[in-house]
Amino acid sequence: MNIEDLREYCLSKPGTTEGFPFNDTALVFKVADKMYALLDLSEGNKGISLKCEPELALSLREMYPAVTPGYHFNKKHWNTVKIDGSVPSSKIIEWINHSYQLVVSGLPRNKREVLKL
Repeated sequence: MNIEDLREYCLSKPGTTEGFPFNDTALVFKVADKMYALLDLSEGNKGISLKCEPELALSLREMYPAVTPGYHFNKKHWNTVKIDGSVPSSKIIEWINHSYQLVVSGLPRNKREVLKL
């Protein structure tokens, strides 16, 4: 899975917006103004940071060398996944979905209803 595939998948999630609020290499994906993914577009450091339940975050770090504590994030709740081909695309999609659902589940009901999930 490449960076463009990841971008397209994130944008397919209901209510997702994208932007560069931090710098020109950190592409952020939000739902209802809450971040659920950050794509690092810098040379040689390509990866995606995703929100994750704390116990699962630890487990994934043990299972996959490409999964590390979230760079510049709360390391209890965020993982960074290096996009180097070592993690199956299906797993990355699963983790994007998990991150998105975590954020959506924390939204007020009226905002969740707008998303029609």
